Amino acid sequence: MLTRAKTVRRWLAVLSVCVLGACAGDSEGSSGSALSTDTGAPDGTGAAEVAIADAQTGPTTLPGTEADWTIVQDKTRWAVEQGYSELSIGELVVRIGETFVGTPYAPYTLEAPGEEGLVIELEELDCVTFVENVLALARLVQTVPDELLVARTGDGQRPVFSRQLENIRYRGGVLEQYPSRLHYFSEWISDNDEMGLVRDVSQELGGIAENEPIDFMTTHPDSYRQIREDPAFLAELKEVEASLNARPRYYIPQDRIALVEDRIQDGDIIAATSSVAGLDIAHTGIALWKDGRLHLLHAPLAGGVVQISEVPLAERIQRIGGQDGVMVARPLETQ
Repeated sequence: MLTRAKTVRRWLAVLSVCVLGACAGDSEGSSGSALSTDTGAPDGTGAAEVAIADAQTGPTTLPGTEADWTIVQDKTRWAVEQGYSELSIGELVVRIGETFVGTPYAPYTLEAPGEEGLVIELEELDCVTFVENVLALARLVQTVPDELLVARTGDGQRPVFSRQLENIRYRGGVLEQYPSRLHYFSEWISDNDEMGLVRDVSQELGGIAENEPIDFMTTHPDSYRQIREDPAFLAELKEVEASLNARPRYYIPQDRIALVEDRIQDGDIIAATSSVAGLDIAHTGIALWKDGRLHLLHAPLAGGVVQISEVPLAERIQRIGGQDGVMVARPLETQ
């Protein structure tokens, strides 16, 4: 866990490409249109945005303060007081996720200075940390006795939440150095599947094989501070990519999402696949049924806050250049 005073971090980059992984360039608009975000990032890139001088900002907060832990305590106490601790994990994910609507979006939420550490940051979220924190909170509610979650004294939740988050975010649940983080979200899904935290249901929903190679990080090493600072990470990440490319992965093409959406459940984790060469996933969120259609609860770059998509998921994916389908992971009940 990183503990530092809250501060504002700004990066000045003139016409440089800064890789965000998932979330970047995600924006809703008309099908086939060339969209742009309010940061000037061209939509359809999925992983990169053009940074204009003094326009690219990171989170306004840094992780691990009492404010972040207060959010953890308030969310879990609320869930118990609402009687939600008896809900299924998927329903619990949705209920907790909805409480974050309006929370500010911020890029680079895991890119704190220094060596890799477990970032606890809930005041601002990106599309991946939104999913991770909500899943960790839901598992916390299912794991810790209700009486401890509603207690207003003590900090017994902290190590449990931290462990849940580490299990979700790092390969095999072990935080080592930068390469141990699950940077590629398709690996996030497969690793969390192996850990028994989610189940990849993409293939059983009618998904087709995706054979495009994953190599974005190692073909764009200068876009990542940690690789620039420690070139040895590049070799490790090449091994990760080779492992990913040796295993099958499946996705539901955009023209099939509407046909199978009735089999996608509240709380399923949605990963929008990317058509950018070398990149697997462009955006992530949580499935939520609304007015008889499947929508996306997510933290998009465009819009600036956690929100529920205005249009159903199937239409949303078709409207966004650079996204061509979805992978689906179903959270599993805690043991």
